[in-house]
Amino acid sequence: MKLTHRIKPMLLPLGVALLGFGIFAGLLATGPKIDPRPQVPVPPTVASQIIRLAPLQMTASAFGTVEPRSQTDLVAEVSGRVVRVSPNLVSGGFFSAGELLFEIDSEDYETQLEQANAGVARAASELAFATKDYDRQLDLKNRQSVSQSLEDEALRRLAAARANHREALAKKSSAERNLNRTQVRAPYQGRVRAETIDVGQYVTRGVAVAKLYATDFVEVRLPVQDQALAFLAVDLANSKSIQRTRPEVRLRANFAGTPQAWRGEIDRVEGEIDGTTRMVNLVARVPAPYEQPADRAPLAVGLFVEAEILGLVLPDVVELPRVALTGSNEVFVIDEDQKMRRRTVEVVRQMGDSVIIGGGLANGERVCLTPMDDAIEGMRVSIDAGAREVSQR
Repeated sequence: MKLTHRIKPMLLPLGVALLGFGIFAGLLATGPKIDPRPQVPVPPTVASQIIRLAPLQMTASAFGTVEPRSQTDLVAEVSGRVVRVSPNLVSGGFFSAGELLFEIDSEDYETQLEQANAGVARAASELAFATKDYDRQLDLKNRQSVSQSLEDEALRRLAAARANHREALAKKSSAERNLNRTQVRAPYQGRVRAETIDVGQYVTRGVAVAKLYATDFVEVRLPVQDQALAFLAVDLANSKSIQRTRPEVRLRANFAGTPQAWRGEIDRVEGEIDGTTRMVNLVARVPAPYEQPADRAPLAVGLFVEAEILGLVLPDVVELPRVALTGSNEVFVIDEDQKMRRRTVEVVRQMGDSVIIGGGLANGERVCLTPMDDAIEGMRVSIDAGAREVSQR
């Protein structure tokens, strides 16, 4: 009896365990079956571009300040009292080439010219007398009626008279120039930067009374990288080559709160490379900067502008984002089966976030634009529906 009482407490847990195993076995027998097929890898989605080869205009960007082609300190070449000043001789005033800017009292210089004329007349009379005397002495000599010493004395007087006549003519020429210099005229078409002159003022020879600059055209010095010269029609060794090509320059700036644009051309290239910046200065020229159309602001001196220099036209090239490159000169081309194929290309130029490809690609091919460090030859990809064709600038 004691053994029976010991076995009964052990049967209850055993029964519960057997019941649990039975339920679990039933669930396995009646549950869904697991398909043991292997998992199919999902190809990565990539962005792409379709290649369209076409001519491409190369450009170079630069910044510079508008400067006058000529600047002059206006000085009086004779001293005297100012009797007339042009109304255009004011700060900011425009004037024409040859225009009378101011005039100095000419009375003293007219007197000097009269004295010089009198001196010329006197010297001319003495020269005529000396010439006639020498001819007479020469005639007497031919008749053997005069000594050699008298002929020599007549020749000396003739030489002195000729020298006096040349001196008198030189004084007259100087007096005429001084009289003309009492009227100070503009050396070119330009504008007044500053002036310190007025009627009644006494000016001294050689002292500047105004600052002028030319306005027939302006110049902009544009520093560009020496590598960019390979794509511009300029030659450091031949200054005449740029005179033939005259690359076009497009200038842009904000003037009076409005975007403005002007056109010019490269006039020359400075012959030195800056040792610090490794830049070469190209000088652009814009004609008639203050004679622009009504809808365009004048290209004022001192304005800071952005320039785009038009260079060579490269045939059959394409511009791609820099991210399309794998390494220095390879891209991935996506074939018709949407598999990646490594392709070596010719990189013509790198420009910021873009590269110019000149060889290795054909029209209609699709290039992968998504950087993939783990990409391998033949890897399948999925093409993004937003793929676009290459746009030319």
